[in-house]
Amino acid sequence: MLHTMTIWDSKFEQIIRSYLPFLPPEEQLDEETPLREYGLDSLGIVELLSVLESEYNLRFSEEDLMLETFANPGVLWRSLTRLGSATG
Repeated sequence: MLHTMTIWDSKFEQIIRSYLPFLPPEEQLDEETPLREYGLDSLGIVELLSVLESEYNLRFSEEDLMLETFANPGVLWRSLTRLGSATG
């Protein structure tokens, strides 16, 4: 199995994992992990969005509020960092 290096901080990983009930604790979370396949549903997306905005002190733009943004951790982290650099 190919292990990719994570590009995000531990806080992000903890938050994401808390919304993935079907991801075993010992399984690696990488950029391509399919979030919906591991249990992230539409309600979870709304809650996750709120938690990320609060924890990282930013607001997702309307263009980021689409399912593709929440497809996997890599896309979500890149959106988050882009928003953080735009607001900070």
